[in-house]
Amino acid sequence: MSQQPRRRPSKPYRRPQKDPVRILAFEALRAVDERDAYANLVLPPLLRKAREDADFDSRDAALATELVYGTLRRQGTYDAIIAQCVDRPLREVDPPVLDVLTLGAHQLLGTRIPTHAAVSASVELARVVLGDGRAKFVNAVLRKIAAHDMDGWLERVAPEYDEDPEDHLGIVHAHPRWIVSALWDALGGGRAGIEDLLEADNERPEVTLVARPGRATADELLDAVGEDSALPGRWSPYAVRLAEGGEPGALDAVREGRAGVQDEGSQLVAIALANAPVEGPDRLWLDGCAGPGGKAALLAALAAGRGAALVASEKQPHRARLVARALEGNPGPYAVIAADGTRPAWQPGAFDRVLVDVPCTGLGALRRRPEARWRRRPEDLAGFAPLQRELLRQALVAVRVGGVVGYATCSPHPAETRAVVDDVIKGHSGQAVEVEWIDARPLMAGVPALGDGPDVQLWPHLHGTDAMYLALLRRTA
Repeated sequence: MSQQPRRRPSKPYRRPQKDPVRILAFEALRAVDERDAYANLVLPPLLRKAREDADFDSRDAALATELVYGTLRRQGTYDAIIAQCVDRPLREVDPPVLDVLTLGAHQLLGTRIPTHAAVSASVELARVVLGDGRAKFVNAVLRKIAAHDMDGWLERVAPEYDEDPEDHLGIVHAHPRWIVSALWDALGGGRAGIEDLLEADNERPEVTLVARPGRATADELLDAVGEDSALPGRWSPYAVRLAEGGEPGALDAVREGRAGVQDEGSQLVAIALANAPVEGPDRLWLDGCAGPGGKAALLAALAAGRGAALVASEKQPHRARLVARALEGNPGPYAVIAADGTRPAWQPGAFDRVLVDVPCTGLGALRRRPEARWRRRPEDLAGFAPLQRELLRQALVAVRVGGVVGYATCSPHPAETRAVVDDVIKGHSGQAVEVEWIDARPLMAGVPALGDGPDVQLWPHLHGTDAMYLALLRRTA
């Protein structure tokens, strides 16, 4: 009588271990993917909720933040690598599975987390959020990814620079090809400059505070934060840069609205408009695209110091409420209104100074909104173009003869910057409104590499700011 083969005892079922840091990061990525949410809006409430757990500390928060932002910044590169490790097109991989894989790829290739820990933690996450079956798939793919480091993978998935420069740079530096091409056109120059810019886009930006004049000073903020945790701004006299991990909300001046969080490039734009020479009186200013209120708050404080008033206009009522909150406590007169800048709620020639920081693709702030680079499309430029031109046209009508208009945008794309200004100036030529360029460069004294003028383009890799653009125009008739 033959013996039955002895069966190997099955392993007892092990409940998956919940890792609050990686679950939080996964939830943030799903919100970005499913709801087109922005990580900088989704992540803070998730972190606040997690901090209610005594076991979730500041180091956990820092790791979760790095996992979310790092994964989003490098998404295109990780997609190219994952595509080499799966047996189907990426579009056929379920989005939640792809999020876990991308999160795992970032831990393996973009952090110092040991390989075994990155794989095991990602597989455990998959067991919790996807189930055991798909966790096996995640395990198999991540083990393939772990076979090479980032440099090794880039040699395999990126074309040679000499064969296709834009595609090479796009994969190596995780930017869509069309954005690489557009930034390169705007920047000019050779390979070194564009690589420096793309690398700067992938660095975590500093948190910069603004001390609102007449209400707080940069020295006060420096004293409150401590010299070991903050530095003066590079260019703006009102700026203070926080060390990594600094908490702006812990400062009395920020809670009281006497200071705020504002990129130094945005500060420079507001300061330049405020300091541009005008002919005649200087009593009434307009911020025609004021939401969410950062530039409006600085302009209102500067205006108050001169006895002038600011009107802050924002089309969307909920954003107008944010503006009103930002301006609370301003020592001088101001008004916040919900109005469409293309259909003015004010009389022509009513203002001495006008700022229009127009809606745009946001290509200048990719450091802060890393998911935006994967959402934007070239056709978005055409969608913004009519609005940008009309807002500038109406701003030139709103300012009086001898007054100044600032056209600003957080994009260096030529189609959103000088092309808009050139078109509007040509369109006004010979009509009732005549304008002239003002050289904006002297109004950013001490800031290097501002270009040939008369407009100004700031850059992350050259100035440590968002890529803000500013053109100043004086109405002459």
